[in-house]
Amino acid sequence: MTQTHDGAVRPAQGAAVAPVDEPAQPYRIRRPSDAIRFAASVVGLAAVMLLVSIAQQTTHGLQTDIAQGTAHAPRLLLTLATLVSSFGVLAVPIAFAIERLFHKDGMRVAIALLAAMIAFGVTVGLDDLVVRAAPGGVLDSLIWGGTETAPVHTDIAPVIAFVSAVGMAGRARWQAATWTMIGLAALTGLTASYASVAALAATYLLGRAIGHGTLYAVGTPNPRPSGTAVVAALERLGLRPLRGARLDGAHAADETRRYGVALASCPQDGYGARLPAGRGPHGDWDVEVRVLDRDQQTAGLLYRVWRLLRLRGATTGRTLRSLRRSLELESLMAYAVDAAGARTPRLVGTCEVGTEAALLAYEHVPGRRLGDVPDAEVTDELLADVWRQFRSLQAGRLAHRRLEGEAVLVGDDGLAYLTDLRSGETAAGDLALRLDLAQLLTTLALRTGPERAVRTAAPVLGEEALGGAVPLLQRVALSRETRTALRRHKDLLTRIREQIVRLKPETEAPPAKLERFRPRTIVSIVALSVAAYIVIPQVTSLDIGRLAATASWHWVAAALGAAALTYVAAAFMLMGFVPERLPLWRTVLVQLAASFVKLVAPAAVGGVAVNTRYLQRSGVRPALAVASVGASQLVGMVTHILLLVLFGFLTGSTAKATQDLAPSRTIVLAVLGLGLLAGLALTVPRVRRVVASRLRAMFSGVVPRLVDVLQSPKKLSTGMGGTLLLTLAFTLCLDASVRAFGGSLPWTTVVLVFLTANAVGSAAPTPGGLGAVEGALTLALTISGLTAETATSAVLLYRLLTLWLPVLPGWGAFAFLQRKEAL
Repeated sequence: MTQTHDGAVRPAQGAAVAPVDEPAQPYRIRRPSDAIRFAASVVGLAAVMLLVSIAQQTTHGLQTDIAQGTAHAPRLLLTLATLVSSFGVLAVPIAFAIERLFHKDGMRVAIALLAAMIAFGVTVGLDDLVVRAAPGGVLDSLIWGGTETAPVHTDIAPVIAFVSAVGMAGRARWQAATWTMIGLAALTGLTASYASVAALAATYLLGRAIGHGTLYAVGTPNPRPSGTAVVAALERLGLRPLRGARLDGAHAADETRRYGVALASCPQDGYGARLPAGRGPHGDWDVEVRVLDRDQQTAGLLYRVWRLLRLRGATTGRTLRSLRRSLELESLMAYAVDAAGARTPRLVGTCEVGTEAALLAYEHVPGRRLGDVPDAEVTDELLADVWRQFRSLQAGRLAHRRLEGEAVLVGDDGLAYLTDLRSGETAAGDLALRLDLAQLLTTLALRTGPERAVRTAAPVLGEEALGGAVPLLQRVALSRETRTALRRHKDLLTRIREQIVRLKPETEAPPAKLERFRPRTIVSIVALSVAAYIVIPQVTSLDIGRLAATASWHWVAAALGAAALTYVAAAFMLMGFVPERLPLWRTVLVQLAASFVKLVAPAAVGGVAVNTRYLQRSGVRPALAVASVGASQLVGMVTHILLLVLFGFLTGSTAKATQDLAPSRTIVLAVLGLGLLAGLALTVPRVRRVVASRLRAMFSGVVPRLVDVLQSPKKLSTGMGGTLLLTLAFTLCLDASVRAFGGSLPWTTVVLVFLTANAVGSAAPTPGGLGAVEGALTLALTISGLTAETATSAVLLYRLLTLWLPVLPGWGAFAFLQRKEAL
């Protein structure tokens, strides 16, 4: 065998080559590492722009220090550096390109030249068009190279893009020469004061982004060794391959290729045991070869990083491994599993295949993956055998971490084998072992049902061991493929827990805390940050003392009374949709307590949870309590939509007939635009399924509950009256807040503004709709005719009375109701 310039391995000329049946490999591939480097460069470029914006004096100070330091350098040395860099910054890459062409690597050079041309065009466009039109000359060419300098440099960026795309890995001398020339060119720019440090950093990151982005978009020449080269590499292990074939099929993993190889003789493996000779026609193999390609070691990196950040450390494996590290860990795991007594294909040997791949040769075990075995053949005896192999893993403190259906091989001899050991871990902790148990329980339950999975595991593992998996039976603890399968079996984990608890009732335990944070926490933090960005400037721009002095206090008192009326209205709204009798005073306190919960939950969630809990404590069965609250929410939502349409029509019909677009019509158009966007979103099948499932979960059992309410005119009038009174009270509070600062709007416009802002706040993920409500109210009041100062002051008062002022009384009501066991 011989190794080519790109690190791939080809059989030597004249050597006997074992034929390999495999599909043609793609000529070019897209490497995940290129996409990651492109994203990292873009993030770095954004960071440079942010830093020079918020640390202008520091950036300028650094630029000044460098200029003063280089002023004392010998003039002859600087002149020599300028001459060398002016020539070498282009000469060295050109020489490398010529050298690659002699080695028949023209495709790589062509891609690199394309990246350089794109970089040149982008930098020229930025310097000549964007920068001149931008205010401040992009912060005076990134603080302060000067208004006459460019923030990115056309003489360096294309070279960096070329170097990034052409690939100099493993060629240390060429790398040193190229980056030395680029460094000298950068130094020349600094000493001549036509470049700043920030500009050079931006140039470097932009060149890298364009180079790797082009490489990923176009694709890089495939460096993976062919199947023929992989099979020929087995000769280094003392094996004599006769023929081979690609085995991946439907079970191909992202990180590996698999080949079946028939041997021409019966050599011995490293332990002195003889391997079986080739048997039968194509498809009956002696060894199975797993290939680890270097370019695939970063596949799924972003997902693994996300899991590492989201989950606690002991629940995740290693995020990034080198090719050598992956080879060593899988080899160690194979030997450890065999030593622990678990049944697994025996590892024959390992070796590298050039510089771009490595292989692991296993003794071939004919059989099928568990997912391909017919139901009739998945017997209790087979499941018990799977559990026995798993028990051996647990006894040896070995964590598999990928115990999915593809990891269990059912041999032609009817025995179970554990495969796919690439993510395994030796000397594993208790949590990792219990996570393996939770994963295998779920895998087998998806295949055979929860009852059989638990029943066959209990005699092998014991009830105590099964009980340890109960707190870990969570979607977040399982593999991505398993979580996808659970979408079709939403109650499967609950049924597994129930089966285990029936065996050992005392094992029931709350779910373990595996997550550092939930995705909704990130959404809330981002939304709160945006809310703070919107609200804080509004509040700080106001003169609170002057507002307090100029406000009409009788209107403030009226707004306060209307805000208090909202809690009575909400109580009537709930009481009307519950056939059971509820005390008015306590129900009002519950609504006040819900105002406290708004600060820790989105507005549309907190009230629902508090009211449902209150009804359950009042003796209403859980299902009926959920249905009652859902009925009140459904009627409230329908009423809200009808009122929005009605007052939008009334407001538009009473608008002044002027040549300009009336503000009220603008609001109507905005509402119609939001409705159109919602309708377009619902045309997407996935969005429609998510919305339908959420509505089903929220309003399941609502219709029978509404039928019960319709049979009682008194209850119906109470519920509908409370719904309308709630809207009226909030509208009165907003109108009084506007009038308190001398503003005035038609009453129909105020109603429409409130309904629109309330819909936005209910959809917002922030506690109490914070930020979304303020922004929507201020915008709507401003375009309706109020001055910005009056609108901001009115919104501030309105939110003070409806969100912030009730917090302390709400906390007191919440604590009181908890002491009375009403919540």
